[in-house]
Amino acid sequence: MADLSAFPIISRWPAQHPDRIQLYSTPTPNGVKVSIMLEEIGLAYEPHFINIGENETWGPEYLSLNPNGKIPAIIDPDGPDGKPFGLFESGAILLYLAEKTGQLLPSDPARRYETIQWVFFQMASVGPMFGQLGFFHKFAGREIEDKRPLERYRNESKRLLGVLETRLEGHDWIMGGDYTIADISLLGWVRNLIGFYGAGELVEFDSLKRVPAWLERGLARPAVQRGLTIPARPA
Repeated sequence: MADLSAFPIISRWPAQHPDRIQLYSTPTPNGVKVSIMLEEIGLAYEPHFINIGENETWGPEYLSLNPNGKIPAIIDPDGPDGKPFGLFESGAILLYLAEKTGQLLPSDPARRYETIQWVFFQMASVGPMFGQLGFFHKFAGREIEDKRPLERYRNESKRLLGVLETRLEGHDWIMGGDYTIADISLLGWVRNLIGFYGAGELVEFDSLKRVPAWLERGLARPAVQRGLTIPARPA
């Protein structure tokens, strides 16, 4: 049985199954990337709900694993060289799990790097822009009288959706016919933009054709549906 005692986070969220990947997360767009990935590839894992509303990510136990104080993070009891391995940042986790299992990442070097560039596109552009748009459209930012920030993030979000719309021309998935970690990295963010954030009309989502169809295909995948609610929120 794997010994995870070297990780202080275990004292706060004990592992009932220490031989499984330990997932510390919340079902937000960044969080569900990893739960969807784990559901897709079939690795055994144990999810732990991290309550960001109660600032649990800023406690010393969580920060010991993820110094950035964001979700998600994992511990793999069977990491490189068979040793327990902790990792944070969702894009890095997707890449790690893909390489660990040989799934959802092309083996051809050129297509591999092309896939990774779209994961980086999500991390550097889509996630930050959609998140800021959500803040100014749905949350406390709505109270700010100066609407220029909202307009800036709306326009940039529309531009990014346009990039995806162009990319998906003739494609079922970001990489053409292959569903990959690029799709997993983006699905939750686009879903949240028009669902949770309620910004579909703001970004003229209905004027698009390929992105809505891609989103529908992605959400129809059983692993995606399961992953969207993992870890389960407390009742």
